[in-house]
Amino acid sequence: MESFIWILVLVIIIALVFYMRNLTRKINKADQEQSENLIILTDENFQKTIEKGVTLVDFWAPWCTPCKIQNPVINQIADELKGKAKVCKINVDEHKKSATQMKIKNIPNIIIFKNGKAEMQLIGVKPKHTIMKTVHSVLD
Repeated sequence: MESFIWILVLVIIIALVFYMRNLTRKINKADQEQSENLIILTDENFQKTIEKGVTLVDFWAPWCTPCKIQNPVINQIADELKGKAKVCKINVDEHKKSATQMKIKNIPNIIIFKNGKAEMQLIGVKPKHTIMKTVHSVLD
C-alpha cells in the first residue's frame, strides 16, 4: 500500500511539472505578442505621452512572471480603448528614470494619468474588468 502512495505522488508531481511547463510556454508566447495600439514608452517620451488626455501606463519588466500574465490583458485593453485613451507599457529595467519618478516599487503596476496627473493606480495582476472599470472612472 505504501509503494502505491509513493507511485501516486510521483505521478501527480510529474503531471504538475508538465502542466507548469505548458503554462509557461503559453505565457511566454502571449508575452511576445503586442497590440498595434499599444505604445511603448521610454524615459525620453514618457512625459510627452502622458501630458494630454487619459493614458494607462503599465510598468513592467521582462523577468516578471506576473507582468507576463498581465500582458495579454493590456493588449486587449489597448485594442478596446483605441481612440478613447492611450495604453502604454514601460520597461522599468531599461527606463529607471521614469520608474523612479513615479515611485514604482512593485510590478506589474498600472497608473492611469489624466492630463499628466496620476489619477489611479493598480498594483499586481488585475482582471480586465477591474482595469476597464478604473479607466472608465477616469474617462468620465
